[in-house]
Amino acid sequence: MAGHRARWTTGATLAVAVAVALGTTGCSGGAPSGSASQAASAVSSLASQADEMLSSATAEASRRLDEVKNGIDARNAVTLGTPATASDGHATVAVRVENRAGSAKSFAVRVDFKDSGGNLLDTVVVTVPGVPAGKTATATARSIRKLSGPVRAEVGTALRY
Repeated sequence: MAGHRARWTTGATLAVAVAVALGTTGCSGGAPSGSASQAASAVSSLASQADEMLSSATAEASRRLDEVKNGIDARNAVTLGTPATASDGHATVAVRVENRAGSAKSFAVRVDFKDSGGNLLDTVVVTVPGVPAGKTATATARSIRKLSGPVRAEVGTALRY
């Protein structure tokens, strides 16, 4: 069984956005009510930045999948393991693909990381190149951002080409 790991990233991480926002609001010297207002503004700004990062990641995933030529739906040939949180706070999940074709094929799999309520937290595209006919291969999908709380993973799209 071949082991492959691939992922792509876009934008800055949320941790950088938090550091920038805190750095710009932490030295105000204003009244406590002004500090609370600035803190609320920073939280709102971070939420907006997180939404923008997710939108950017989703658009990039779509773009990457659109680049696949002559791909066929392969969702039924993909299984995901149980998501885990790595020591650096990023969610990871094993992606197993099975090549049921008569020749070597590659796979592009969009993995969606969601919270327990089904809300999309992050999305990545994993490529698994050159899987021999009749064989399986495994890759690791790793979230772009650090994620907290219970995370589940779902196959968004899977293409064999």
